[in-house]
Amino acid sequence: MLEQRMPELPHPARWLAAALLSWPLEMILTRTLHDLAERRPELFERLGDHSRCVFVVRPTDPDFAFFVVPHRWQGKVSLVRPETCGDVHIEGPLLGLLGLLDGTLDGDALFFNRVISVSGRTDALLALRNAIEEVELRPSNLLGVSGRPGEIADMAVLRALEALQRMGEPKDGTAEPAEAF
Repeated sequence: MLEQRMPELPHPARWLAAALLSWPLEMILTRTLHDLAERRPELFERLGDHSRCVFVVRPTDPDFAFFVVPHRWQGKVSLVRPETCGDVHIEGPLLGLLGLLDGTLDGDALFFNRVISVSGRTDALLALRNAIEEVELRPSNLLGVSGRPGEIADMAVLRALEALQRMGEPKDGTAEPAEAF
């Protein structure tokens, strides 16, 4: 019996479908960036001139990258092809990248254990890392909630990240050894 498959969309139609699906996420992420600039302006002040740099953040799990320009209220976040050029490239598992953003994971440890890779303007990358560490971002900051709802959001997101990390661990309880330099 022949398998029935969905016909593959021609290239322009695939591009249009991807654009229509990514547009709402880009709008939400850009709005979140603008809200964060309003609530936590010190983060963007610490970036200085580096706030105009293009940061391409590429999760290794899905087949897209985030194009981020953190220039306060003029900043933007777009979903782009993984090979998109930028000033700084950060690549790694999505959970690792999220853990870097909220400070639950140590960027130096992830880098030296080759979980993430970075390239491009290291001065801009260090400015971003220092700014994020100094303002101690939490998931609630990104979601724009504070007080008790913010505490609940932080707890829920952190527990979800922990659960997802446990799901990615080997089932026999052994950890894979880190690669040597």
